[in-house]
Amino acid sequence: MAKKKRTKKSNMIDLRPNMMWFWTVVFIAIMGFATFGQRPGTPLESDWSEVDRLIEQGMVKKIEIVNRDMAQVYLYPAAIEQLAKQNESRYSSLPEQGYQLEFQIGSVETFRKDFDSAVALSPTDVALSYDNHRQGWVDMLLNWLPWIFFIVFWIFIMRGFGRSGGGGGGNIMSVGKARAQEFDQEDPNRKVTFQDVAGLEEAKVEIMEIVDFLKNAGKYKELGAKIPKGALLVGPPGTGKTLLAKAVAGEANVPFLSISGSDFVEMFVGVGASRVRDLFEQAKHKAPCIVFIDEIDAIGRARGRNAGFSGNDERENTLNQLLTEMDGFQTNAGVIVLAATNRADILDKALMRAGRFDRQIEVGLPEIHERKEIFNVHLRKLKLDPDLDRDFLAKQTPGFSGADIANVCNEAALIAARHNKKFVSKEDFLAAIDRIIGGLERKNKVISASEKKTIAYHEAGHATVSWLLKHANPLIKVTIIPRGRALGAAWYLPEERQITTKAQLMDEIAATLAGRVSEQIFFGHISTGALNDLERVTKQVYAMVAYYGMSDKVGTLSYYDSTGQSDMAFTKPYSERTAQQIDDEVKAIISEAYAMAEKTITEHREGLIRLAELLLEREVVFTEDVEQIFGKRDTETTVTQTTESSEPQQPETTTTEEK
Repeated sequence: MAKKKRTKKSNMIDLRPNMMWFWTVVFIAIMGFATFGQRPGTPLESDWSEVDRLIEQGMVKKIEIVNRDMAQVYLYPAAIEQLAKQNESRYSSLPEQGYQLEFQIGSVETFRKDFDSAVALSPTDVALSYDNHRQGWVDMLLNWLPWIFFIVFWIFIMRGFGRSGGGGGGNIMSVGKARAQEFDQEDPNRKVTFQDVAGLEEAKVEIMEIVDFLKNAGKYKELGAKIPKGALLVGPPGTGKTLLAKAVAGEANVPFLSISGSDFVEMFVGVGASRVRDLFEQAKHKAPCIVFIDEIDAIGRARGRNAGFSGNDERENTLNQLLTEMDGFQTNAGVIVLAATNRADILDKALMRAGRFDRQIEVGLPEIHERKEIFNVHLRKLKLDPDLDRDFLAKQTPGFSGADIANVCNEAALIAARHNKKFVSKEDFLAAIDRIIGGLERKNKVISASEKKTIAYHEAGHATVSWLLKHANPLIKVTIIPRGRALGAAWYLPEERQITTKAQLMDEIAATLAGRVSEQIFFGHISTGALNDLERVTKQVYAMVAYYGMSDKVGTLSYYDSTGQSDMAFTKPYSERTAQQIDDEVKAIISEAYAMAEKTITEHREGLIRLAELLLEREVVFTEDVEQIFGKRDTETTVTQTTESSEPQQPETTTTEEK
């Protein structure tokens, strides 16, 4: 009920008084006054022919000439009543007080002649008088109020537009100004140094050279060396690229201008290029200084790609201006540009060349010792268990970025506080890692007994084969408690390696297929629970055949494009015959791995049954339980074939089954 009340309240219109309501009422009043024209009691607009007719009928009492251009006609009361009784609706609202009609005259002399002629035929005398008077303040206010309102309204709109889309000046005239934020070196709360950046030792060495260039530029110039114009920080999301740039600002005693790539993109044509020019103009006045452009891929995409699908050249104009500023006729002495992106493959080649971004600094995922340092940084503010092993936490988080580790620490603290603990313990960190990887536990999800048994044997198959095959990843725990979209999951602790052998890949594929094999052996049918397993296996085997050259029939060929420049979405770099060979080899390798898993499960059938029944009883099984059933794991490795990938493989931290 509380949720419904909040929803209803959020949909109600806010009727509290504010300035916008005031201006709305004023606008409606003015527009109503101007639109609906004459109101009851207002003199009617007339002309001389109508007044001449009324004079001949003896209805006019007096005519007054005001300021030699306006004639105001006063009628007899009896004439007003007589006209009101006529069928003409025009006379139904004649005012009873003051004058009833008014009209413009050309000249007084001409009007006097016409007036004398009309009065000669009138049965009554008509008085004629002249008067000169200025407009009252009420009339002037009514005449000027619409203009005043529109001027104030225009200023209000322009100021609001300037705050939302303009530059730093807060008005529309500054829309082309760069909204770069200058880092305040004197603020101790915002200052970040290299001591706050854990890991990234190689990146810090390269970035420190840039800081040294700015601090001691003289010794480099004496040898004829030129200061680098730019450095590009490249790496996956969450690895600390922006934090590294902030550390540069904290270490270097020079101005630091920070701006996002999306700040150059605007709905107006030419604004992006104008902001680039203004940014470098600010930097020149503050030189030596550092300019940091975060997410530069927003404006640095390769030009000409998919030209038929996009008619907007504004982004290209912005990029062209950036290229010109970084290495053109402009002299930007003492200005170093730092940029960060996680999509270096889509950047324009002209932007990446030497002379613009002279250095490309790789900011990769942290290794195990770097993860320990990152944990030490984020654990400073937490109240921890004195017996907490930080090496253990680093081992439990392979493939985690710095942002992921920060999230683990915060989530562990939340879990500990939720359970009213006095400090954060090892169990809280393990629960946080499980929640981040697999999602929140759904213990209330309704699962039938037959489905639960199928899930238990499925996960027991994964655990059994991964434990018995010596090249597969070592098991941490197995659970049949639903998490997120998964009804069951097995956690592994993969070995961190830069190259992977074919034997290691085959064992990992067999362990991934083991859940499907277990269902087939023990129940005689298969289910949809292996969807995620089959998807991962298919992608991995296609990579073995088409990328890593691990197929005898296809040969030692690789169709992998590490540059990302070729248009692989529409054309394939191989023939239809080769495509058929790749498909056949993929099926053969998967069948071989399937047979390996089937053989292993058949030979250790009793152990798998014990493990599945233990899962049904406890719902969670750990390494110690698996070791009691199958014995100690064979960790001996034999390298039969080695392949070195173009990029280090990211280890799989979990195997999650969607069912």
